[in-house]
Amino acid sequence: MPYESGNEHDPHPAEQPATPDYGPARLRRSRHRRRKSALRWIAWGTLGVALVGGGGVAYAWQHLNGNIKGTDVNAALGDDRPSAQRGGAMNILLLGSDSRAGTHGRYGSGVLGARADTAMVLHVDKTHKKASVVSIPRDTLVERPSCTTQHGGGTVPAAHQAMFNSSYSLGGPACTVKTVEEMSGLRMDHYLEVDFKGFQKLIDELGGVDISTRSAIRDPNSGLSLDAGKHRLKGEDALALVRTRHGVGDGSDLGRIQLQQAFVKALIHRADTVDPLGSPAKSYALADTATKSISADSELASADKLLGLAKDLKGISPDRTTMVTMPVTYDAQDAGRVLPLDKASHRVWTALRHDRPVPKTATHGSVADRTDSPVVSGT
Repeated sequence: MPYESGNEHDPHPAEQPATPDYGPARLRRSRHRRRKSALRWIAWGTLGVALVGGGGVAYAWQHLNGNIKGTDVNAALGDDRPSAQRGGAMNILLLGSDSRAGTHGRYGSGVLGARADTAMVLHVDKTHKKASVVSIPRDTLVERPSCTTQHGGGTVPAAHQAMFNSSYSLGGPACTVKTVEEMSGLRMDHYLEVDFKGFQKLIDELGGVDISTRSAIRDPNSGLSLDAGKHRLKGEDALALVRTRHGVGDGSDLGRIQLQQAFVKALIHRADTVDPLGSPAKSYALADTATKSISADSELASADKLLGLAKDLKGISPDRTTMVTMPVTYDAQDAGRVLPLDKASHRVWTALRHDRPVPKTATHGSVADRTDSPVVSGT
């Protein structure tokens, strides 16, 4: 993800002056500390927010552990999977599901179950200092593999040119992991998921997120109505923003993905203004809400494991993170669907498999590159 750049860490910091320092050097050090703290608030909508309280709420970890829902992906998928990354690199599948459970019909009625409304592959390099994120459009037509049903006892048959997000609705997160692994040739070490209701609560608990819009956005489908200018979005409007597709770009999922990517950057800006240890009670409330809102693979489904992962990732600065969308083209038979650009997508996945940055030229022919998002992160 392309974020706002911060100052690089100085390996030889100057000695502290005897008198209080309120000059630029202190401001740079303060920003550097806040940036590191902010990185514990993110994993792109799920991970970091769950861990904001970090050391401030360690006494309550046992309670938080009981909040997190886990899925045994390894048991569901068995051994027929890509090899794990070498040298310490890792891949995490981040999912935003569109479950309406507990929303009392506010986000559409007659929608049963859930689908993978948002999917991002987070690749962390072997140094754990750099990251790449690849968004997968939910409307992509893919070769869906056969999967076991979410609660076992049945089989989801393989399908040719199936909607990507159908893998979740039919086979749950394990089937989505399997689909991504077969598409990319990358093993997903972990997955993290948040649903509509959880996302809204998390943003409300955070106090809202600041964005700026270059132009007005109107989408009656999601309920979003924003004039051009600066806004602080609370949970309901933030959810409307990341669900919006008909009010931006060509009305497809591609425009929505760019809104989601911009919102992630805005979340970083917001987190940079908040001291997670300044109020233990608020930090605990946020961590409690977050752990109730997210699901993870069973190996990651504990507050301790999530905290460890967040600490491991805190060295990844915004300017060392790249975000792209998997290269796609419109389906000639249905303009509302997209197809992977095989050669370009292969270049993206191959780069990550070899722990290299995604080549900028890999996405040049993709229609996902043609939408200019009306949202700017921060204010």
